[in-house]
Amino acid sequence: MANGSNYNLDFEKPLKELEKRIEEIRVFAEEKKIDMSEEIARIEDKSRKLKKEIYEKLTPWQKVQIARHPKRPTLLEYSELIFNGFIELHGDRLYRDDPALVGGLAYLDDIPVTILGQQKGKDTKENIYRNFGMPHPEGYRKAIRLMKQAEKFGRPVITFVDVAGAFPGKEAEERGQGEAVAKAIMEMGALTVPIIVVVTGEGGSGGALAIGTGDRVLMLEHAYYSVISPEGCASILWKNATEASKAAEVLRLTANDLLELEVIDEVIPEPLGGAHTDPVSTAATIKESLCHNLWELLHRDSQELLVMRYNKFRKMGRYIEE
Repeated sequence: MANGSNYNLDFEKPLKELEKRIEEIRVFAEEKKIDMSEEIARIEDKSRKLKKEIYEKLTPWQKVQIARHPKRPTLLEYSELIFNGFIELHGDRLYRDDPALVGGLAYLDDIPVTILGQQKGKDTKENIYRNFGMPHPEGYRKAIRLMKQAEKFGRPVITFVDVAGAFPGKEAEERGQGEAVAKAIMEMGALTVPIIVVVTGEGGSGGALAIGTGDRVLMLEHAYYSVISPEGCASILWKNATEASKAAEVLRLTANDLLELEVIDEVIPEPLGGAHTDPVSTAATIKESLCHNLWELLHRDSQELLVMRYNKFRKMGRYIEE
């Protein structure tokens, strides 16, 4: 993964050229000690209009690129911006602690909650430590342990999904990756406390589903959520991973598509340019959504939650006979 400082999105090239031009004019004006504020203002206005135009017409593949941006806020960043008093808890009590999946205790305003989610790195060193945010089985077993603990003490569970997929390596399979993912889904389905899921970046395959069974599933505007990555789909359907943009179209993996299909419950808007351009305002919007959804769920008893959750997922995958 490219370092965030030099990561550029192809469709933003015209914007970058305008920004470069603005900077060049500023430097020139400073050196020559002349006033070029009108020229700068004119180009800045042009840049703002172009940015709005680009982001109003994003393709599914372009949204996937934004979801993968290395500067996109991570769970640990959101834990500081949204919650109070976060305390990270470690280990699955079976094998080891998995740094690719982070969980712990915190307060959402004055409500004690358990938060969980995949954690990517911000540079090469951290990405290696975090395994690029792809959990091993022990990561999902840690998540199960913390969710069961939350149930024991009556704490709502909030999960943040940002994963290309569960780690597919040999050692993960040897330690029961499939079983760990399946058990996490099963345990979430039976938890007697409210569960809110927020898809913040990538939502890939079973790695996402393992912490994705919630009473409310929220999704950031430029995140994606899919049974398979566009590249993986393209490799299967067209035997060519370079057809990923075509695959992104047919997968219907964007937030608006999934809201229409009733896979998710709410789309959370992002700042113009994506969450990475303004993490503080993004976190504030997520917090607002979490608070009003959690308030509704806290007024329902555990049996009602279980019935609603069951019905929510049972109605997915409907088809029409012709």
